[in-house]
Amino acid sequence: QVQLVESGGGLVQAGDSLRLSCAASGRTFRSYDMGWFRQAPGKEREFVAGISWTGTSTYYGDSVKGRFTISRDNAKNTVYLQMNSLRPEDTALYYCAASDLLSRTSSGPWGQGTQVTVSS
Repeated sequence: QVQLVESGGGLVQAGDSLRLSCAASGRTFRSYDMGWFRQAPGKEREFVAGISWTGTSTYYGDSVKGRFTISRDNAKNTVYLQMNSLRPEDTALYYCAASDLLSRTSSGPWGQGTQVTVSS
């Protein structure tokens, strides 16, 4: 089973950028479609971005389209999320997970997440 560790979160100002990383263990990582999800306090977890196992197809939630970019390096067992033009509404705990890209959902397993806080 793939185990995931997210990192790269922090406290930034509106308009700033952050790059999140998700390091995976396990030789089967490269066979999984992967996604980034986020959960803000009092809200449900939502899909942010997804990438196919080959890296050739990417998908984005409407609220981040044009600002965030997902990528992966299968040689390093890592998925990235480049976040530009951050907004206060992007504040959330960000998770990566193996994903069903058609339904934009995941059944986990989930890592501990990395906190992103954007001040106005």
